[in-house]
Amino acid sequence: MPGRSDWNPEAYAQFGDLRLRPALDLLARVGDLPAGDIVDLGCGSGAAGAALAARFGDRRRIHGVDASPAMLKAARGAGCYDRLIEADAAVWTPETPPALIFSNAALHWLPDHDVLMPRLAACLAPKGVLAVQMPRQYGAPSHRFLRDFAAEMFPDRFDLASWKAPVGPPVEYHRMLSELGRVDVWETDYVQRLDPAPEGHPVRRFTQATAMRPYLDALSAAEAADFIRRYDQGLAAAYPVESDGSVLFPFRRLFFTLRR
Repeated sequence: MPGRSDWNPEAYAQFGDLRLRPALDLLARVGDLPAGDIVDLGCGSGAAGAALAARFGDRRRIHGVDASPAMLKAARGAGCYDRLIEADAAVWTPETPPALIFSNAALHWLPDHDVLMPRLAACLAPKGVLAVQMPRQYGAPSHRFLRDFAAEMFPDRFDLASWKAPVGPPVEYHRMLSELGRVDVWETDYVQRLDPAPEGHPVRRFTQATAMRPYLDALSAAEAADFIRRYDQGLAAAYPVESDGSVLFPFRRLFFTLRR
């Protein structure tokens, strides 16, 4: 996939309440922690920062780590972090072992989870916790249409023949992590109500700031307009509009906690 542009914090925040709910559900399962700092890995604009600070900030330092300068600038404005670090989560290593590495909707952008997750677990303090949430929506129309339409409309731009879902089923993560400590893995299907959109399908507005980004980055303005039009048509059939103009959008997310 071609290189991505930087993230747009404002576009991402349009559905902040829906994106925050899984972070809160994950945080509720963290449990007690040993001494050490808190790391929000892939902190983005700091959406989970307030919740982390409310629970841990009076007695621990909270660090935010992200590769996006734009997102880190927004996170700095949230005022929830003691330190913000620009770094790629694929290679980031903490200076001292943290009590918690918390990652909400970030690690699905990275490959080789069988290497990445054990490496992160090894960074923890003894009895520390790795807590991760990742979308697992790749078989749903919202994400499958992006691949199908891109391959059909722009075969010279996208090589998706060998595409593999970046997040596997829950049993894979349990097998991957169970020898490293006490692991808990689960999935949740959120039925998200999306408000009517003034232009385009509501699901497209949700994915345009995230899952669509790598595709739009590779297209000219005219090509992007054609792609969006085709995507809107497919979404209209897969996610019918309710009588009030809203759309019910099921969204699957995978969670795990690992206590080292």
